[in-house]
Amino acid sequence: MAVLCLLAATATATACGYGSRAKDADTARVAPGAERIEGLDSVRIGYFANLTHATALVGNQKGFFQKALGATKATYATFNAGPSEIEALNSGSLDIGWIGPSPAINGFTKSRGKNLRIIGGAASGGVKLVVDPKKIKSLDDVKGKKIATPQLGNTQDVAFLNWAAERGWQVDAQSGKGEVTVVRSDNKVTPDAYKSGSIDGAWVPEPTASKLVAEGGKVLLDEKTLWPDGTFVITNIIVSQKFLTAHPRVVQAVLKASVDTNRWIRAHPARAKAAANEQLAADAGKALPDQVLDPAWKSIDFTDDPLAATLRAEAAHAVQAGLLDAPDLSGIYDLTLLNQVLEAAGRSPVDDAGLGVPRPAT
Repeated sequence: MAVLCLLAATATATACGYGSRAKDADTARVAPGAERIEGLDSVRIGYFANLTHATALVGNQKGFFQKALGATKATYATFNAGPSEIEALNSGSLDIGWIGPSPAINGFTKSRGKNLRIIGGAASGGVKLVVDPKKIKSLDDVKGKKIATPQLGNTQDVAFLNWAAERGWQVDAQSGKGEVTVVRSDNKVTPDAYKSGSIDGAWVPEPTASKLVAEGGKVLLDEKTLWPDGTFVITNIIVSQKFLTAHPRVVQAVLKASVDTNRWIRAHPARAKAAANEQLAADAGKALPDQVLDPAWKSIDFTDDPLAATLRAEAAHAVQAGLLDAPDLSGIYDLTLLNQVLEAAGRSPVDDAGLGVPRPAT
């Protein structure tokens, strides 16, 4: 069976807001007298106009990336889809990107481990099962209902199928038909589908979950409760292997900026939330209203740890659902530069769960 998107066509939007278009944005702020790193003129950074990518949103808006890069200019491209971001990385039009676990796995396996590496973490959590409280009053009531997920084989689709299977419900993963019906629905249209009554609920990331709540939905389950310590990867940082080899100091500077941004987010949550929303307005043309922004922001944890063990588990869930052949993920992580940044900041290293680039024996 071919790898699915995990496995999806690029034309459909997925869990973290994946779509097929990219919009270039250039908001570099080069300090006077700054020097280029490794003589490089610019580095191209990609992310989604989505709160689960708030590290990139805030890092861009507050200038953390440009500060770390000196006179190497930070340029930005925003994406609506994981597949399109992977394509940009593979084509060389993107160097570093923020992306969800499913497209990262897919991009790595489809290239047989040759095109990308996960080099850091960005966010955990921010995924909920939101339902119509008039139709669904308990978890058992989900059986027999129509539940939306963002895309066939995407991270939330796999999570919902795995949850349903653990409850003993039979569902055909490809068609979505069974004892609960899975409706694959673009996050942009899911709130309208909920309002029209064509779905009874949705297993979706933020801010879609909070948009549904604003329409009268009820949070029936927060995916955090299904994971040890309440943490699971929702956003990673990836890099082109070619760019990583050619410009390790530039990559390290971007990672330092990411770590600095996350530290600032944790220290100034209200200001960080406002900065993320301001950048969302610039990138997507519309800011989120407070009734959506506030609960969505609270449900996301920003972390430098890529939570590698949870990515391994998510891949296993996709295999169990029949959506993915057992992948060889050896070498999908290279956390060397991130751990150097963390060590310099007096922090402990993070783990790659045995999926790191093999190192020569010494």
